[in-house]
Amino acid sequence: MLFTESHEFNMSFSESDYKRKPKTILCVDDEPIIRNLCCEVLEDYRVLQAKDGLDAIRILAEEDIDLVLSDVMMPNLDGLELLQKVKERQPDQAVVLMTGYSDNNLILNALKAGADDFINKPINILQLSTTVEKVFDKQRIRLELADLKRIDQLKSNFLGLISHKLKTPATAISLFIQNIAEGVESPNDDNFKQIVAMVQAETVHLEQLIQDLLYFSDATLQDENVPLEPIDLGHLAEQIMFSLQPAALNRKISLENLIESQLPVETLMLNPQCIGFAIRAILDNAIKFTPEGGVVTLDIRVEDNTLKLLIKDTGIGISAQELAKIFNKFYQVDPERTGQVRGFGLGLHYARNFISSMGGQLSIESELEHGSLVTIQFPLTD
Repeated sequence: MLFTESHEFNMSFSESDYKRKPKTILCVDDEPIIRNLCCEVLEDYRVLQAKDGLDAIRILAEEDIDLVLSDVMMPNLDGLELLQKVKERQPDQAVVLMTGYSDNNLILNALKAGADDFINKPINILQLSTTVEKVFDKQRIRLELADLKRIDQLKSNFLGLISHKLKTPATAISLFIQNIAEGVESPNDDNFKQIVAMVQAETVHLEQLIQDLLYFSDATLQDENVPLEPIDLGHLAEQIMFSLQPAALNRKISLENLIESQLPVETLMLNPQCIGFAIRAILDNAIKFTPEGGVVTLDIRVEDNTLKLLIKDTGIGISAQELAKIFNKFYQVDPERTGQVRGFGLGLHYARNFISSMGGQLSIESELEHGSLVTIQFPLTD
């Protein structure tokens, strides 16, 4: 199995994740009465408490915190030191400081260190709630802008990739037709049939690229909440394998179905389009990157109340270094370093996302020159 260079843009969490998950606030103050007051005022949020900066550092390492609300004057580790350590650990972490001092230098230093806002002591209940809401609004807008930039960059990368992938076959076909029109190529030439075969192969490749684009378009335009229905995973995989027989025969590769006919039917609640896309992408890669005369097998097992679909090939395999990157968007392994790997490097990325969204797992074991084993597994409900 094979999977050109990735330009994946990772974020700790996206704007859509930000909307879905409950907000968690870490209140840091050496006075229990202040911490309890914050819990009462901020009752719409999940509020955790830390008695000082060191305690806060420990909690931040264990919990996913959306906002740190910290006093400035504390023993062991004060608010400014805590702010600095928090920003070193996670620059985008929202931090609001509480202080009873109107020291301009303190405020200036805190702003330089990345503080998002201040609350005066003694605490005003209205100021506390409105400040927290304002910081969350700013955080949401910042994430929306980051998402827009990420999407725009991914779109530019994808358009560039499409142009690159379509250019080679289109150019070969165009030059051949142009040579015929100008009388350069003649059916009487010895190499004419060889050139025709090459152009036919490029035409088939062009058709496959367009088909891949249609598959990816259907996959990415689906609603977030895809409908589920009872699916016999083994039967669906057999149907997809059968549909890919012509592609395998064209490459002189054997497709072997090892699923036992007497195996009890186990239905899972899945989305047929999503799981179908995933299985097709895996089988297509296995066929595409297994040498002539190789074998691709399909099997299914039930182990420890888990249904496992196994797709194994005798292909060129993947190195350990590359194996860690194959789920990245646009990533493809190019063992011969030709820069001519066919496809878009999106199949495995979406396959894993789809399987995960339906409660399953996708894993790959591989070794150079020893093929690959892909396992799709879903827990069985009693």
